[in-house]
Amino acid sequence: MQNIPNMIYGTAWKKEITSDFVFEAIKYGFKAIDTACQPKHYREDLVGIGLQKAYEKLDLKREDLFLQTKFTPIDGQDKANMPYLETDTLDVQVEKSFETSKKNLKTNFIDSYILHSPIYPAKNLLTVWQKMEEFVQKKEVGILGISNCYDLDVLKYLYNNTKIKPSIVQNRFYAQAFYDKKIRTFCLENEIFYQSFWSLTANPHIVNSELVLNIAKKYEKTPEQVFYRFLNHINIIPLNGTTSIIHMVEDLKICEFSLLDEEIREIENLLYQ
Repeated sequence: MQNIPNMIYGTAWKKEITSDFVFEAIKYGFKAIDTACQPKHYREDLVGIGLQKAYEKLDLKREDLFLQTKFTPIDGQDKANMPYLETDTLDVQVEKSFETSKKNLKTNFIDSYILHSPIYPAKNLLTVWQKMEEFVQKKEVGILGISNCYDLDVLKYLYNNTKIKPSIVQNRFYAQAFYDKKIRTFCLENEIFYQSFWSLTANPHIVNSELVLNIAKKYEKTPEQVFYRFLNHINIIPLNGTTSIIHMVEDLKICEFSLLDEEIREIENLLYQ
């Protein structure tokens, strides 16, 4: 299994100041960056500029960082600004998007390439995945994954019908999907990394709960640090999109403490109340 840092910096919705935030995130310790070739919500080109600045000013090399980007299907794109044509076949859409990502990120290798959301019917899903597999076979991509996949049957279908299995599931971590309990179990059983986004935004009732506040006081940490540490304890790699340097520094220190098994169970119980 490829080594992935325990927290990933997310670059969605950073708009014109994306490059500044990417540089600051790397400067203060982030070793993994998540983006997408989806101009509607990401400035992948500015992620690349931020990366270049980090390489030059922080004495870093490309291999020091874990870069993750995505192929976004038409349904998730602004049709007036896409990396491919609406009339392109699916495999050409994936090819064009991938080439754009490499150009944007100024690299010939993407550590993790993600399908931004499932595609239907199933034959189209496999067409896209098979094209993504080619990038791995050409050693242009390390591992593959899927995002916004909340149907375990879809994940199982993808896993059972592909040569290169998904290594990552990246989903919103929220109550409406029952915190992906069954999907996370499947991931654990099949050596698939589970990445969470909206981890704090969707869970203020847990982050600000009396339980988490008391645990934070005990360890002299912030409630956010406690929740992120809890996620790591239950085999989740959270995305963190903070624009605060203070929070960047704090959140990257979560490995400096560990929660007790009982505390982990108590927080987990809050998920399903």
